[in-house]
Amino acid sequence: MFNLNDKSIDRRMVLRGSAAVLGLPLLEAMTPLARSAYASSDEVKGTVRMAAVFVPNGVIVPKWRPTRGESGQQTDWQLSETLQPLADLKSKINVIENLTLDNGRAHRDGAGDHARCGSTFLTAARPLKTSSNIRLGISVDQVAAQQLAGKTRLPSIELGLVGSRNAGSCDSGYSCAYSSNISWRNESQPMPKETIPRQAFERMFGGGDIGERRERNAIRKSILDVVRGDADRLMKQLGKSDQRKMDEYFVSVREIEQRIEQSEKADQEALPDIEIPFGRVDAFREHARLMFDLMVIGFQTDTTRVATLMLDNAGGNRRYTEIGVSDSHHGMSHHRDKPELVANLAKIDHYLIEQYAYFLNKLNETSDAAGSLLDQSMALYGSGISDGNRHQHHDLPIVMAGSASGQMETGRFIDAGQECPMANLFLSMLDMMGTPVDEIGDSTDRLKV
Repeated sequence: MFNLNDKSIDRRMVLRGSAAVLGLPLLEAMTPLARSAYASSDEVKGTVRMAAVFVPNGVIVPKWRPTRGESGQQTDWQLSETLQPLADLKSKINVIENLTLDNGRAHRDGAGDHARCGSTFLTAARPLKTSSNIRLGISVDQVAAQQLAGKTRLPSIELGLVGSRNAGSCDSGYSCAYSSNISWRNESQPMPKETIPRQAFERMFGGGDIGERRERNAIRKSILDVVRGDADRLMKQLGKSDQRKMDEYFVSVREIEQRIEQSEKADQEALPDIEIPFGRVDAFREHARLMFDLMVIGFQTDTTRVATLMLDNAGGNRRYTEIGVSDSHHGMSHHRDKPELVANLAKIDHYLIEQYAYFLNKLNETSDAAGSLLDQSMALYGSGISDGNRHQHHDLPIVMAGSASGQMETGRFIDAGQECPMANLFLSMLDMMGTPVDEIGDSTDRLKV
């Protein structure tokens, strides 16, 4: 694992117990000056992370769209009402207009815009209209994950707040798989997403014997207790600055565990032979933020560099009663310009952006090799539909946060150009991840971001 007589520590080091594997944040002892024999500067400073956050049903476009200044410069703009939760991070985000998912449009396939909204969001590919023999295309996150395989413990992590249905029809003859998944390994295989925080936590940090993991969970033993031996030996090796960073990291991991425990509703009976998670989280805000926190920890420890999160399935009917909206999201999205429905949908749009802002702030507050974790990331947010009332798939509501380790200028309102394929953005993202390809979906060129 590590040598107590050597003051350098490998970036890929983990703490192990019989039923857990816990990655570490970047420490001073892992920097090139401390371990020049182990890694190059590019390995530490060039680590870029990719996140994608999906929301269903489009937005109220007039309240979403930023306003341009008189100069017309990309840096001369003001946040809209919906995007106000991002005010403190304006210098670290780009809002991109006029991106299009042409394969989300009906063409000759008729109804099913929500299935196409979800399925094209990261693939930009044409879904075959079927409820059985699905066919789509690989998603941008999985292109990156497959090329990065072996560099991190997990190639990618797929998260959601609502479970997936990969059988049957969910939207006008389209398979439920199209509405339930944004991440696709290949044209016929969606990546299953974790919707239960404990299960996601165990996938990221569990290890060793499954029976021992069940026993640890049954008695609510912290993952920190399981790796305590390794942790104590490591702490003796570290300098004071790294010890302080490790203390802060352990506190954040334990806090996530405690929040998962507090939110679980299932009983505490012994688990059967198959692995069954303890319970689900009903409160949307806490559920979303737990998942965002797990993504941050995953990036911080280099457990994975690729993550996706669906805040709801495409065409989702969640009722956001916590903000005073009792009607279903999808139902209201067909608002027919009724003022009350438009006002409630704008509330939802603002509320969802608040959760995204929470994620970005967490990334921004977490230090990494060359600045904050946000500086080392690309965190995409948006929907495969712009105006839910009209089921439009052009001028999509897209925010991109982070500079991808200085490769992307931020603080801009970017016009991609009329009918610009969103897949062109994907090509540029893959370049910045160090996982380039010649084409994806309906791409025509790289988007200059």
